[in-house]
Amino acid sequence: MVPNEPVEIWTDGACSGNPGPGGWAALLKWRNHERILTGHEALTTNNRMELSAAIAGLEALRGTAPVVIYTDSRYVRDGVIHWLADWKRRGWRTAAGRAVRNRDLWERLEVLLVTREIDWRWVRGHEGIGYNERVDRLARCAIQGSGGSSARS
Repeated sequence: MVPNEPVEIWTDGACSGNPGPGGWAALLKWRNHERILTGHEALTTNNRMELSAAIAGLEALRGTAPVVIYTDSRYVRDGVIHWLADWKRRGWRTAAGRAVRNRDLWERLEVLLVTREIDWRWVRGHEGIGYNERVDRLARCAIQGSGGSSARS
């Protein structure tokens, strides 16, 4: 094993209506190994599904390898990189003074952020990027509870 070789996690969330039934998918890739995780909720939002995919991917990891997370969600990436610390400092309030939405998921994600080195990369959705297109399809299939080979809900 190459020391500190990163694990890639490709994530996506989908919703039929917003709110509505939703699904998420995370594809973990290390060398030539892949693991697919999917899940769904009966009534949710797209942003909750995007966060759920990232959380599930990170929770599934073993060891201490660095991680590169690819997401087409600016909400997730910008939330982690730019907003999270300020939300906490303001008592989980936005700059406008409103309660932060999806606080329960942000708090779960925050616990995972301190356990390893994570590089958050935004990719443009629906641009033909292979793994991004794949997790998009898996997330949309997961809405009906028929996501992937390692489905979890």
